[in-house]
Amino acid sequence: MKKIILSIDGMTCSACSNGLEKYLNKQKGIENAFVNLIMANATVVYDEEVLSVENIEDFVKQAGFKSLGEFKEIKLEEEDKKKRNILIVYSILAVILMYISMGSMINLPSIPILDMKLNPINYTLCLFIFAIIFIIYGFDILKNGYKNLIHKTPNMDTLVGIGVLSSFLYSFYNMLLVINGDNMAIHHLYFEASSMVIYFIKLGRYLEGMSKNKTKEAIQKLVKITPEQATIKIGNVEKIATIDEIKKGDILISKPGEKIAVDGTILNGNAHLDESFITGESRPVSKKAGEKVIAGSFNYDGYLEYSAERIGRDSTISEIIKLVIEATNTKAPISKIADKVSGYFVPFVISIAIITFIIYLILGLGFSTALITFVTILVVACPCSLGLATPLAIVVSEGKCMGNGILVKKSEILENAQKVNTVVFDKTGTLTYGTLKIAKTYNYSNLEDDEILQIVGSIENKSSHPISRAFTDYLKDNKLEKLEVDDFENIAGYGIVGKINDSKFVIGNSKIVDKYNIKNTHTEDEAELSKEGNSIVYVIQDEKIIALIGVNDIVRENVQKVIEKLNKDGIETIMLTGDNKQTAEKIAKDIGVSKVISDVLPSEKANIIKQLKLKDSYVLMCGDGINDSPALATADIGVSIKSGTDIARDSSDIILTKNDLNSIIKLIQISKKTIKIIKQNLFWAFFYNFLMIPIAMGILNPVGIHINPMIASFAMVISSLTVIINTLRLRK
Repeated sequence: MKKIILSIDGMTCSACSNGLEKYLNKQKGIENAFVNLIMANATVVYDEEVLSVENIEDFVKQAGFKSLGEFKEIKLEEEDKKKRNILIVYSILAVILMYISMGSMINLPSIPILDMKLNPINYTLCLFIFAIIFIIYGFDILKNGYKNLIHKTPNMDTLVGIGVLSSFLYSFYNMLLVINGDNMAIHHLYFEASSMVIYFIKLGRYLEGMSKNKTKEAIQKLVKITPEQATIKIGNVEKIATIDEIKKGDILISKPGEKIAVDGTILNGNAHLDESFITGESRPVSKKAGEKVIAGSFNYDGYLEYSAERIGRDSTISEIIKLVIEATNTKAPISKIADKVSGYFVPFVISIAIITFIIYLILGLGFSTALITFVTILVVACPCSLGLATPLAIVVSEGKCMGNGILVKKSEILENAQKVNTVVFDKTGTLTYGTLKIAKTYNYSNLEDDEILQIVGSIENKSSHPISRAFTDYLKDNKLEKLEVDDFENIAGYGIVGKINDSKFVIGNSKIVDKYNIKNTHTEDEAELSKEGNSIVYVIQDEKIIALIGVNDIVRENVQKVIEKLNKDGIETIMLTGDNKQTAEKIAKDIGVSKVISDVLPSEKANIIKQLKLKDSYVLMCGDGINDSPALATADIGVSIKSGTDIARDSSDIILTKNDLNSIIKLIQISKKTIKIIKQNLFWAFFYNFLMIPIAMGILNPVGIHINPMIASFAMVISSLTVIINTLRLRK
């Protein structure tokens, strides 16, 4: 199966996106399709042996929409002067039209040549000309509505199109009667209603477009992080090139005040770089030859030459953007309510309008009254507010999370995070920095301490476990050379094995001693190290314990406050670690964790998560994403702390790019507010339609409450804007 994201043109409301989504999902060869109204794209998972991208684009066309090719970037709807000026011109025309058609109703001075009583033909032709001008302005609405009706995916434009054309054609018929001398027909002209409906729809969409941009700004900032060009070094010559011209292996130059163009490795030079957009670390990071650089990093003070390694869509930033886009292209369960309603909404409204029209004729209320009621019902109905209620809130929340260093991969997480009642933490690299140091060594051999640490460091150099860093750093700091290691083996949850000079060394925790059936006479030393909060490393040579090493870790900043806040909110906190009980309990006591589960193998962590879930716990598991992968996948929500360059390889639901555990609290808070806003939006959207459609049908006519198409179109705009404005409160 292959996945592609296509940009879609022509969607104006939820009926559009739902119709296209249903149509695509019916096609043979398409495994799954999701259409995003806010981002104007479609994510399609398809069998590439059955379908090509061209086939999928044909399906989009058949459904009444247009594919603009593969989705490459988030484009904000530019408030260009032309679009704004056209709206200003039509606003002036709308005011003039309303003055001519309705000025006399509020005793405004009339224009004699266009007076309804003095010059009925002039008055009628003037309104007709205005109507033609506004129909040209809204031709895209009429065309789209007709097209979607033909393709059996009626949408908002279909409702407006039917209403506008019905009132226009009826008015045109009465215009002919006025020209032929029937002055009474002048009271059945609704040219101004057709015009104003189009005007209000256009005004609403202009404002809606500007408002939608605000939901995409956080993502757009990521797009702009990387520079548009860079300096390539060819021999001794420097050449300015665009990002698209850079190839893997090119040598690039970064000078003070410039940004790193692509992910790569420093070849020459050193500098302090600002990587806060990824890591959240406010202080500049010192970088030198051999170290990695991330595209978008700001070079404060040094000259760097670096090789281009991950370019274009392979770069860290591109992968983050891709993850964010894919997250917005997943559906939160709550959105299914609106989707289900929206799917039946437009046909339902058309049916209600037709039935009401027929009933009015049967009751003898006149064709004119029946038609204007028919048009009012079509125009007042607002599937837009229903369609915007959930996806708009999800996109805003995604941006809010990203601004707080929370990279959410599935939108359903934003709905479910509020349910969390248990947070499980891994210890090393999660509650602690994983920045370990060697605290104490018990040496039981004839070797010097440095010789033992040189052996351990050489073997640990081949391991990816956070504890290995303590030993490799020791080698570096003490200028000890790495030894040649043969037959390296990683034994998950226990330790590592390697050969140096034909001697077999086994390095690991206390469980590795039992695994190899080695007699342990050093339990008192182990207990002493554990009391001091050390992780214990056994060093075994040829089945004999030659050393016991205590390694200390540093607890993350703010951890105590985070644990305190979670406990205060009634959320149980658990430390789940492979470390020994004494060390784990000491750290847990210091930071306030309510429960400790220690001496656990990575493979056992997932089973413990399962057991917690069976006890009606909604579990959020936070780990380093390496040994914790099974547990992260088993938890209801998996959260990992990662460095920027590891993001693409992560399998959790959420990545904390700022490595700040306080982000977990922010995630839960954002989730609670998001659901609250979505429920408010859905309530308003349902309430609006529940209230306005009966009024448009004339149910309240006996008590003097009624509306016309102009008021209906204005009310529809207000409904959508209410949902948008309410949603934008999430940005605070």
